[in-house]
Amino acid sequence: ENQPDLLKGEAEYKQYMNRVKEDNLLNEKYNAIRRVRELELLEKTVDAGILSKLEALGLDFETIEELLPAIESAGLLSIAGNNQQLLVNLAAPLLIEGAPFLLPVVAQALAIGPAAFYGAAAAVAAVEAGLVVNDVEIPFVGLSAGTFVGLLLVPLAAVLAGAGVVLGSLKK
Repeated sequence: ENQPDLLKGEAEYKQYMNRVKEDNLLNEKYNAIRRVRELELLEKTVDAGILSKLEALGLDFETIEELLPAIESAGLLSIAGNNQQLLVNLAAPLLIEGAPFLLPVVAQALAIGPAAFYGAAAAVAAVEAGLVVNDVEIPFVGLSAGTFVGLLLVPLAAVLAGAGVVLGSLKK
């Protein structure tokens, strides 16, 4: 009743923002390709030797091609296709902007092998367990750090452990 009709719903709000200010953050799209080029991520990936280390572990383009039907049958490609906006504006900036710092770490982990990923997963899980056991709170807010930081740490531990399993199961 006290809200204008043009602000009802997300789509109408985004259209309204475009009329008010064309260059607004609400409707801005992250230019992933331009940013990858600016940060020279492809060159840094090659310089770190990530592709050759993956190939030495048994993950080459043929293996990736064989995995695509399994990924599609799991529905992951359709999920990615249906959530392009979320991936481009949320996941891509996090991965791309953090890549210059993460590429050397990933290169070293690949040089060590699956054990590095298992160890990292165990370390992340131990940090989460420490937060929960010690009932750590977020300063000034008073919320449980184990719960809220765990929303990041638990999936990260699962991804790291999964990467270790995948790398360990590859044929060399």
